[in-house]
Amino acid sequence: MGSSVSHAAAPPPPPAYGAPPPFADADADAAPPKPQEDEATEEKVDYLNLPCPVPYEEIQREAFMSLKPDVFEGMRFDFTKMISPYFALSHSVSMGSVEVPAQGSEVIKIPTSNYEFGANFINPTTMLMGRVSHEGRENIRVKFDLTDNLSVKVNAQLTSEPHYSQGMFNFDYKGKDFRSQFQIGNNGFYGANYIQSVTKNLSLGTEAFWLGQQRKSGVGVVARYDTKKWVATGQIATTGMVALSYVQKVSEKVSLASDFMYNQMTKDVTASFGYDYILRQCRLRGKLDTNGIISALLEERLTPGVTLQLSAEIDHWKKDYKFGFGMAVGE
Repeated sequence: MGSSVSHAAAPPPPPAYGAPPPFADADADAAPPKPQEDEATEEKVDYLNLPCPVPYEEIQREAFMSLKPDVFEGMRFDFTKMISPYFALSHSVSMGSVEVPAQGSEVIKIPTSNYEFGANFINPTTMLMGRVSHEGRENIRVKFDLTDNLSVKVNAQLTSEPHYSQGMFNFDYKGKDFRSQFQIGNNGFYGANYIQSVTKNLSLGTEAFWLGQQRKSGVGVVARYDTKKWVATGQIATTGMVALSYVQKVSEKVSLASDFMYNQMTKDVTASFGYDYILRQCRLRGKLDTNGIISALLEERLTPGVTLQLSAEIDHWKKDYKFGFGMAVGE
C-alpha cells in the first residue's frame, strides 16, 4: 500500500577528458562519488499540494473492472444513434432467463425477454440519462454541475409495483485534496462520506448512514494506497463488512486483481482473483472466486462502431452454466 535506494552503487565510468594528473588527490581518486542525496533520502510530502482523491464510492474502481465483468446469459443487442454531439437515442433487446428461488442448491430458470428505449443528453455541465422498458420500468440518472466544485446527482428506479420504486439525491463537493458527499433517499435514508488525501499516494475516508424505515445506522472507514504500479484498498464498517482489494498493473494493457470479502453477520467469506487484458481490437476480463464460480467476458471491436460480446459463467457447486452472445452497434 515505497522503494529504497541501495548505497552500493556501481563504480563511475572513466572521465571523458582522460586520466587525472599525477598530482591529483589520491583519496579523491580512490573514493567513488556518492549517490545523489535526494535519491537516498525519502521524498518529503508537500501537504499543501496534495492530489484530489477518487470519489468515496469509487475507491475500488480498478478492482471492480477486473472482478465484476458484466456477464449475461442468452442474447443481447444494443443500438445507439447519435442525433447531435450532445444527444443520443438507444435501443436494447435481450432474451435469456431469470433465476427464481428454489430449495437446496437446485437452480430454476424461467425464460424471459426485455426491450428498453433510452435517451441520453450529455454536455460539459449536464448529464441526463433515461431508460424505459416495455413493462413500464424507468431508470433515470441526472448530474448537474452547479459550480466547478459542487454538483448534484439524482438516481431513480420507478415501477408500477408498489413499494419497489427507489430514489436517491447526492450532493458532491470536490475540494483541492478532499471530496465530500451528502445523500438523501427514500425510506428515510440519509448518508454522508468524506475522503482526504493524506500523502501523495495515501487517502483515508469515513462514512455514516441512517436508514429510518428499518431503524438501522452504520459507520465505516476506508483506506486507499495508489501508485503507478499497484492499488490497494481496505474498507470496514460497523455492519460487519470487511473488504480488501489489490490490483497489480503489470503493464499499460494488463492488470491482475484480487479481493477479500467477509460478512460478520452471515459469516460468509469470499476471495476472488481476476484479470483485465486489453488488446489492440478486444478486451478480455474474467475472474475466479472461492465459491467455485468462473466467469469471463470478451468484447471485440469488429469495425468502428460494432462490438462483439461473448460471455460465460460457470458455477461448479450449483452446476449452473450461463453463456451469452451480444452485439453493440453505435458509439
